[in-house]
Amino acid sequence: MKIHIKNGRIIDPANRMDEKADLYIAAGKIVAIGRMPADFHSNQEIDAAGMIVCPGLVDLSARLREPGYEYRATLESEMEAAIAGGITSLACPPDTDPPLDEPGLVEMLKHRAKSLNQAHVFPIGALTQGLQGENLTEMAELQDAGCVAFSHAENPFADSLVMMRAMQYAATFDLSVWLRAQDASLSRIGVAHEGEVATRLGLPGIPTCAETIALSKILLLARETGARIHVCRVSSAEGVEMIRQAKAQGLPVTCDVSMNHIHLSEMDIGFFDSNCHLVPPLRSLRDRDALKLGLKEGIIDAVCSDHTPVDDDAKLLPFAESEAGATGLELLLPLVLKWANESGIPVAVALSRITSLPARILNVDCGHLSQGASADICIFDPECYWKIDARSLRSQGKNTPFIGLELKGKVKYTLVGGHVVYRAGT
Repeated sequence: MKIHIKNGRIIDPANRMDEKADLYIAAGKIVAIGRMPADFHSNQEIDAAGMIVCPGLVDLSARLREPGYEYRATLESEMEAAIAGGITSLACPPDTDPPLDEPGLVEMLKHRAKSLNQAHVFPIGALTQGLQGENLTEMAELQDAGCVAFSHAENPFADSLVMMRAMQYAATFDLSVWLRAQDASLSRIGVAHEGEVATRLGLPGIPTCAETIALSKILLLARETGARIHVCRVSSAEGVEMIRQAKAQGLPVTCDVSMNHIHLSEMDIGFFDSNCHLVPPLRSLRDRDALKLGLKEGIIDAVCSDHTPVDDDAKLLPFAESEAGATGLELLLPLVLKWANESGIPVAVALSRITSLPARILNVDCGHLSQGASADICIFDPECYWKIDARSLRSQGKNTPFIGLELKGKVKYTLVGGHVVYRAGT
């Protein structure tokens, strides 16, 4: 299949490209940008006039709910949601049922995902068996099976020695360790940021120090072991400052932020809106502004959807009893564009936070439009407004704090491996 994408504005942050040009695809690869190759005869033309052509988006945290939680979502439904959002590569956390702690489970997930011929799935392996925090997994074997990094998801390490041994093992094989900074004791019964709003609503709170204490331990152990660390979903101003200092000291640390946390705060809980029950919790306006600034300055490396589909029954419970999480695959692009517009950030810089930079964190060859690269491409209309409602979301999970909001930026085409896997209106 030979495809000619014409008249589009091509933005490729990895190659510092932002210009109006044509793009040519053959045999699943990008063969040229600009001038048509000799003897090129397209089978399909895509007119991208008025649209932006960029690398397929890369999402660092998307729970696909398989295996084990198919009643919440299926691989088919969530992969459809991913390509509808322009996402062509995504990382899947290990907290499935059973957890991704054995090579066979990882291989099964990759096989299932590959058979759908949609987005690329990169599994994150479990650091310990069953995510129990006791016995380390065979990380080298899991890497051979397809894991690109290792995590403990939301499960705490009760034993700091086990955490250190996991980092040492990972450092030996130059594997990346992804950790969520939240002290289990300080956050055990909490459901909202410990502050005025939680107090007024009578909700048990999670203090900021639950993040900073855990982050201090993570950074100290990273210094001790030399492991490459990625901090998942930082949520506080103090956390951003600690990562700023760690980077200045030369520690091999990166971090991401959820798209929800750069737009929302504890104030959005309103009258117990369970769609705002998230992990980590939505924090203060000061924290939200610090996250936006940290992302702008590059202290925060990437934005993720933190896609966590939850069934309606679990969300319709009272706030404190509801299940945490929000759907997000289809909202990642417009919410990042919204942040860029509000912060005065060039579109190319904004796109780097969801293409080339997360690809670098994953250490996989994607998120760019280099000649010879796989033709994983997102084509979107930056001026198209659309309203978020349950019917417009392809994900099986309809739970998001942004229901009813009108956003600008709509994906029109998604290509994976040179094949059009999504076309708006079909």
